[in-house]
Amino acid sequence: MKKKKISTSILSADFSRLGEDTKTVLESGADMLHFDIMDNHYVENLTFGPIICKSLRNYGITAPIDVHLMIKPVDRIIPEFANSGANIISFHPETSEHIDKTIQIIKDCGCKVGLVFNPATPLSYLKYSINKIDMIVLMSVNPGFGGQLFINNTFNKIKDTKKIIDKSGYNIDLSIDGGINISNISKISNLGANIFVIGSAIFKEKNYKLIINQLKKKIIS
Repeated sequence: MKKKKISTSILSADFSRLGEDTKTVLESGADMLHFDIMDNHYVENLTFGPIICKSLRNYGITAPIDVHLMIKPVDRIIPEFANSGANIISFHPETSEHIDKTIQIIKDCGCKVGLVFNPATPLSYLKYSINKIDMIVLMSVNPGFGGQLFINNTFNKIKDTKKIIDKSGYNIDLSIDGGINISNISKISNLGANIFVIGSAIFKEKNYKLIINQLKKKIIS
């Protein structure tokens, strides 16, 4: 069984003290960091670039970083994030002219590959790519903004994706991104997900350690 991990989205962190806030959430039990990179083109929001990744590495952050690219076109920026300290680079099939080429660019940069599916994006893209990727990310909200409510149709999509992974025989992580909280994380975990991208549900709390411990109890119970 794959290890269950909390991947904390820094989009909800306090950017006035990002290094300190990020360090605190990791010391409180988060396993990974999740970077939401938006371009005000593919999605209607604008966030940050590779310099934030590099700055956190320079600050001393050593935890795995998953960079979620919500930008179009996607290929050019990949090496910059890889050189800035990313471990996993995830992208949406809709943002790439040639999905296989984008996967290879990420691999050539020495990073693991994640393929991201919006709520209405079909899983058929996996037919010719599942043997090349390390992680499947299911968006449980429409991408663009933090703090949205979980889309319940995602539960069925998690079931379908887990079946595809199991049938493939490949060692692939299943990550769920958006609207995860204390009330739904147990069900998400029981359906087969092992990476849980959580932003506002953690950063809105004063005691990160307490909420992360509560979340972890739910995914191992």
